[in-house]
Amino acid sequence: MSDSNRIKEQVAFCIKGELWDQIPKLFEELHPADIAETINHAPANTHNILFELLNDDIKPDVLAELDDQAEADILEELTDEEISDIVEEMAPDDAADVLGELEERSEGILGLMETEESEEVRELLQYDEETAGGIMTSDFVAVQASMTASEAIDYIAELDLDEPLYNLYVIDLEGRLTGWIQLWELLKKTNHGMTLEELADKETISVRTDADQEEVAKIASKYDLSSLPVLDANDRLIGRVTADDIMDVMEEEASEDIFKLAGSSDSELEDTSPLQACKARLPWLLITLGTGFISSLILKSFMNHLSIAEIVALSFFVPIIMAMGGNTGIQSSTLIIRGIALGASHSRRIMKIITHEIIAGATMGLICGTTVGLWAGFVIAKEGSSVIAPSYLALTVGIALFSAMAFAAVFGALVPVLLNRAKIDPAVASGPFVTASNDIFALLIYYGITLLMIGATHLA
Repeated sequence: MSDSNRIKEQVAFCIKGELWDQIPKLFEELHPADIAETINHAPANTHNILFELLNDDIKPDVLAELDDQAEADILEELTDEEISDIVEEMAPDDAADVLGELEERSEGILGLMETEESEEVRELLQYDEETAGGIMTSDFVAVQASMTASEAIDYIAELDLDEPLYNLYVIDLEGRLTGWIQLWELLKKTNHGMTLEELADKETISVRTDADQEEVAKIASKYDLSSLPVLDANDRLIGRVTADDIMDVMEEEASEDIFKLAGSSDSELEDTSPLQACKARLPWLLITLGTGFISSLILKSFMNHLSIAEIVALSFFVPIIMAMGGNTGIQSSTLIIRGIALGASHSRRIMKIITHEIIAGATMGLICGTTVGLWAGFVIAKEGSSVIAPSYLALTVGIALFSAMAFAAVFGALVPVLLNRAKIDPAVASGPFVTASNDIFALLIYYGITLLMIGATHLA
């Protein structure tokens, strides 16, 4: 067990025993992120107590790492003056995140802050929280192209930065971004006398303030950027998105898609109310229930065309047909959604994935169909109550499963693509939607093939 985990267990023991006087010393040995994790997992009624046990100099770092619920519990107990003292020491983007959650209180807190810090935070608060402007920090370094590398080093040395610095942005007299340079290039002795205009890389990659945060994360990941410059409508450099915020966005977007796959939302992590959980999940469950009604009507309709013995024999395999079709559809839709999320939205790449899914679905359907056909022959023969030859019923079941799985693979792949073309989040196509739809189609395919084959037998 690592030292941090051992200490966190000791803190948890102290919380349980209300040994508050022993916790401050333990907190001194932990990183702010570990302290935040400990507070997040502690009972809600202890959040504020634990936060007050921290040294004032690490409160800003811990507050920036807390989850929404713990942060809300703590901020509710702090006065506006206490909050203003804390957020003044935070990076501008983190301070904006905190004040953005306070709504009515934010203006009063901003008024208590130093003018320079409050203006930086006000600037960030005007942007939607899920855009580049909403996640950027205004803490960056930009220098004129006419500066030499030596002058730039002296300039940086005088700055008081809250965020790590890896790249230097080069701007013109009007503040427009013209290039960038890595910090280590400035440190080379042979470059000290050269201007930044000569040293800068002119091929800059940037985003606008209104760019969606998911697109920002994709760009940063694609080009392996540690930070991404953000421009306003006039191409002026006004901020940058740093690596820590990019990783947060990736985690947030991945979590959001996972919840959508299950027909829920990440709000359930923050709200323990059963009513809120019902509100998030019930719409999708009602859709599934509706498809169940449709399935029951299909079953009732087919009963009029089959004998009781045939219905009994065929009903053994309804769960297999529906389950295999649903799972195949989910696998295909998940693969397509992941491809779209990674930027494979162009037609050639998507068609390649769809073709891959069609072949894979047909192959898996052939294997599973053959297997279930053999099993069906054994089960029906043992039952001995069918008026149709067991081998013929087994063939019917096998062909039906093959057809259902092949169709489900195509359907599961096409629906996310069509939704993406319609500018609808394709993640909603997974989980309940694809599964429920494939249940209906699998049942129709099963009984459709059954009627064709058994009907042919009756005619014969």
